[in-house]
Amino acid sequence: MADHLERRVSFMFMGEYNHTIDTKNRLIIPSKFREALGDEFVVTKGLDGCLFVYDNDAWAEFEEKLKGLPLTNKEARTFVRFFLAGAASVEVDKQGRILVPSVLKDFAGLTKDVVLVGVASRIEIWSKERWEEASSCEDMENIAEHMSELGLGI
Repeated sequence: MADHLERRVSFMFMGEYNHTIDTKNRLIIPSKFREALGDEFVVTKGLDGCLFVYDNDAWAEFEEKLKGLPLTNKEARTFVRFFLAGAASVEVDKQGRILVPSVLKDFAGLTKDVVLVGVASRIEIWSKERWEEASSCEDMENIAEHMSELGLGI
């Protein structure tokens, strides 16, 4: 049990996987991701027009941070609403698929071709078109310079 917990804590989602979403809003979750996510996890609106996927432990941590934001701050209320109103707990079926709620599918512009991307503690679900725009590395040298200002030296 301790070994499993230790592995889970140190697990980091990474990689890029191309799949399709079917007409019934079902999406296959890559087996490497399913192993870490388990049979049930949370999907919510993400930033940049994608969806964020969290395992239940990471979601609980995120919820606690959201609860800690001041209710008197309008931006904080908007931020909390954005993530919680669109959040859905989803279950993996026997074929390794989840049912993406229509509101989330529409938000992310998912039509057919979908890209799932591991981003450390979460997974992002993108429409292929939006992913191609967002993953453009044209300005990576400039971005890298800014990351060093945030303490990330390469």
